[in-house]
Amino acid sequence: MRNERSREVGNDDFDVLELWHVLWSRKLLIVSCVILVTAIAFIYTSLKTPLYEAKSFILPPTKNDLAQLNYGRTEASGLEVFKPKDVYEIYLRSLQSESLRRQFFRGVYLPNLPEAVRQGSQDALYDQFGKVLTVGPVAGGDAERIVIRALSDDPSTSAKWVTRFSEMASDRAKKTLVEDADTEVKVLVKNLEQQVRSARDAAHKQREDQIARLEEALKVAKAVNLSKPPIIASGLNTEVSGGMQGALTYMRGSQALEAELANLRARQSDDPFVAELREVQEKLDFYRNLQVNAAVIEVFQQDGAIEVPDSPVRLRKLLIILGGAFVGLTLGVLLASLSHLVSAERSRRLARD
Repeated sequence: MRNERSREVGNDDFDVLELWHVLWSRKLLIVSCVILVTAIAFIYTSLKTPLYEAKSFILPPTKNDLAQLNYGRTEASGLEVFKPKDVYEIYLRSLQSESLRRQFFRGVYLPNLPEAVRQGSQDALYDQFGKVLTVGPVAGGDAERIVIRALSDDPSTSAKWVTRFSEMASDRAKKTLVEDADTEVKVLVKNLEQQVRSARDAAHKQREDQIARLEEALKVAKAVNLSKPPIIASGLNTEVSGGMQGALTYMRGSQALEAELANLRARQSDDPFVAELREVQEKLDFYRNLQVNAAVIEVFQQDGAIEVPDSPVRLRKLLIILGGAFVGLTLGVLLASLSHLVSAERSRRLARD
């Protein structure tokens, strides 16, 4: 048993030693591969066009930024106030939407590329664009703090791209918010208009009912030849006058009833006699003329100015060169091993012959 284990250990040592001798005998091939691939990596880092990265840090809006949007939105109106958190979520959805990226890709990114490049595969260009313009949370920061990054070989272009992309997302979010606000206001206006119509219809019917009651009372007053209210003792005057309603309305006398009927029939509008109608009409006029100015609304805060970068993004040259050396070493070892196997196989064939 011990002898078998000793043989296995001996064979392992022999295999390692044999491999070492094989690699050492072909050291020139391995060194050549290392030098060649490392040189290629060095040339790549030297000829690589420097890229400049511009950044824009985004924060939620304040209540003051939404003052115009929330104008007229009170508990009495029934309109819910737009909260900064909800508005910011709408902006972030717009910022991260695929449709916006496609729009920016076609309208801004592609026109900046050379004509020959634009004629290439659109899918490949869009994949490349996905690395050029990125949106994500700030590493190690607040979850609400978002950073927009843009890479370009021109510093001013990268800054313009960041600014333009955030503005396009802002315009989309504002459009959504204004449309939602207008829809809610239109529904409120319709409800107020219905309240006014209902109040006017009710007042008109009440006037018609009052005319019908007075006409019946007038018939009774004429039937009993009562043209004027009866003379009542001063102590009972107030009590009886207050009771001249309903069945006792005729006691006002035919003259008073005819005058009141003529006044009711000649009335052009019942609006002054409808309780709280003017208040509803004022609200209706206010919301009919309410216009939201999207230009004074801000759906996000920009944390600091967007600076034009003055130095390119580091390409990590040392890491790329070391990676090239490792790839060259691996390639050299593989080629040396393959060369040894081919030579060994050829020797065995010659020995057989």
